[in-house]
Amino acid sequence: MGETAAEPWEPTDTGVLRLPSGRLVRGRGLSRPLPDGRVPTYAVYLLGKEPPEVPWESRWLRWPDFRLPGDRAEAAEVLRDAWHRAAADRVELACGGGRGRTGTALACLAVLDGVPPDEAVAYVRRHYDRHAVETPWQRRYVRRFGT
Repeated sequence: MGETAAEPWEPTDTGVLRLPSGRLVRGRGLSRPLPDGRVPTYAVYLLGKEPPEVPWESRWLRWPDFRLPGDRAEAAEVLRDAWHRAAADRVELACGGGRGRTGTALACLAVLDGVPPDEAVAYVRRHYDRHAVETPWQRRYVRRFGT
């Protein structure tokens, strides 16, 4: 590791999304190898079961595949914390494939960053992955996030 939190993600790194404020966050599918380059200083794992240990600070948010977070109040708290940390830390959001749950969480961060809720899914699809946010209920969750 040896890197400090002051060194942000490279905007061109795999999976990195630039939010309108300039904050950089990385989305990732845990089924793929860890990308080369810098590692997260903080990560949120969006999984139905507890993730394996990692050498950086992390948080598990119970979120089954193709579904929504089990505890929406906890999810809002965790995502707000991730957004705040992204101002100084290398924040990573990750699920199994890196699209549905990760895309939904990234879209929620976009809402926190000022993107209108009804535009956040399109923003993430344009700037992160065109297949992000996979289900109608995930899209609805983003539209209602923060209200």
